[in-house]
Amino acid sequence: MKFSQYFLPTLKEVPSDSVIPSHILMVRAAMIRQLTAGVYSYLPLGLRVFRKIEQIVREEMNAIGGNEFYLPALSPIELWAETGRLEDYGDDIFRIKNRELVLAPTHEEVFTSIAKPNLISYKNLPQIWYQIQTKFRNEARPRGGVLRGRQFTMKDAYSFDATWEGLDESYNKHAQAYRNIFTRCGLKFFTVSAFSGAMGGSESEEFMVEADAGEDTVVISADNSYASNIEVAKSYGEPVGRKESGLSYEEFHTPNIKSIDELAGFLGITDRSRLAKSRLFVVPPKTEGKKEEYVLALVCGDDEVSETKLAGYYPGIRAGHPEELLEIAGADAGSIGPINFKNKDVKVIADLRLKDSDELVSGACKNDYHIKNIDLKRDVAGIVYEDIRTVKDGEQTVDKKSTLRLTKAVEVGHIFKLGTRYAEALGAKYLDVNGKENVIIMGSYGIGIERIAAAYIEQNHDKDGIVWSGEIAPFKIHLVSVNKKADPVKESALKLYDELTQLGYEVLFDDRDDISPGVKFKDADLIGIPLQLVVSDKNMKNDEIEVKFRRTGEREKVKYSDILNRLPSLIEKS
Repeated sequence: MKFSQYFLPTLKEVPSDSVIPSHILMVRAAMIRQLTAGVYSYLPLGLRVFRKIEQIVREEMNAIGGNEFYLPALSPIELWAETGRLEDYGDDIFRIKNRELVLAPTHEEVFTSIAKPNLISYKNLPQIWYQIQTKFRNEARPRGGVLRGRQFTMKDAYSFDATWEGLDESYNKHAQAYRNIFTRCGLKFFTVSAFSGAMGGSESEEFMVEADAGEDTVVISADNSYASNIEVAKSYGEPVGRKESGLSYEEFHTPNIKSIDELAGFLGITDRSRLAKSRLFVVPPKTEGKKEEYVLALVCGDDEVSETKLAGYYPGIRAGHPEELLEIAGADAGSIGPINFKNKDVKVIADLRLKDSDELVSGACKNDYHIKNIDLKRDVAGIVYEDIRTVKDGEQTVDKKSTLRLTKAVEVGHIFKLGTRYAEALGAKYLDVNGKENVIIMGSYGIGIERIAAAYIEQNHDKDGIVWSGEIAPFKIHLVSVNKKADPVKESALKLYDELTQLGYEVLFDDRDDISPGVKFKDADLIGIPLQLVVSDKNMKNDEIEVKFRRTGEREKVKYSDILNRLPSLIEKS
């Protein structure tokens, strides 16, 4: 492609609305342009990269037996109502006014509606279906360029199986396909156990790329034996234990004390482990006509409640609103504890660190008062213990063999074992070998196309621009002609360009006449194509071409007459 014919409006300055490296460089290198918040136009260079990623995804999905579909972005609202996901997504889903339609952020419902009348026998199973399609999400605060937008391209795949063992096999096939995809895309990635969120399902893994611009916090062990999204991460928590003092609990006045730090200061102590932090939650009724439930979560004062872990035990749980706390507990936030509730139906769930511990201090369910010498084993009937705390940086792994660190990461893929949730809701069933009707078992597998490109740039850039390599580089060669109009240098460069393209090489040829060599070189480094070939008057006098390797900056001279023979090894080196 000749630069003079290519739409490639590079920018010298950093865009004012761009903060992270991938967003800055994708705009400056003329890959994307913002149309409105969270919505981007893909320019030719960016589209070229995205299409290469799509092709890698397509090849690896086909290799595991995937069937490619292309489904409508619009889907009827009743499908989403049947599975209950209108409520799950809430305002994040675009709805078409005066029409019973939504712009789909994902396609479980639509694929299942196709499966229902067609996968009616065990003979039709298993199946792997996928598509690469535009999705929509009404993101309240779009940020990070294409990392968090309102319109994006996703490969979403779905497996349909007759047995749970079949689901395991489909899941493992996708897990390996994803590893192949991200390896071919040049990403340094890792997997973490994750929370399925509005997707539902059981086993769930995220494929992550470590990057300062990441929106997810992940937990990784120093020996790389463990990795998890912080939402569900586990660590070793030192048990608080028992003192066996047998002291009776008693109420004491704590005027204007609302936080654990204030309470520790008031008591003159530094160890916050026995200051039990209480948070009150509300669980909506599972069926109409039932009452909502109330749950008190209890953790050590130096810990925080993980609402995601809590939701694993109480689906749909939400934090109690300030106006609800007084009615349920009899006190405002900061004065609530595990005993003396105004409402006697509050369930108490405590973190494992607090199991059967005594001499605890917590709120008295009475404003400006706390209770000391609480014995959970003695004083809190029906209490249950689960892992509900958020992991902290520097803690040990559960087996105490390594140390954990928290880092930022970009999610580029997510795989789920959905089970029967969607098939059951939409009535997708098959007949087994005995003629018995069974619900189809599903898996869901997503990859963000633009996210892969952005994550790659986050990992592969320097002060001058992007550093491409491998299969997703937009071109393999950037040919730069340092010339004036219609001189022998340009003729030599044009001849080389024709030869390279005839041999099938992907070449971007900077043939611009009215641009200085310095600007051409800066554009070449900004765009970041792996191998730069410079044809100039100075070099041509010696029958040479200058070769620059973008990643290392290394340069060497190659005889013009020998360049075609040397190219395969030069490209491999780049």
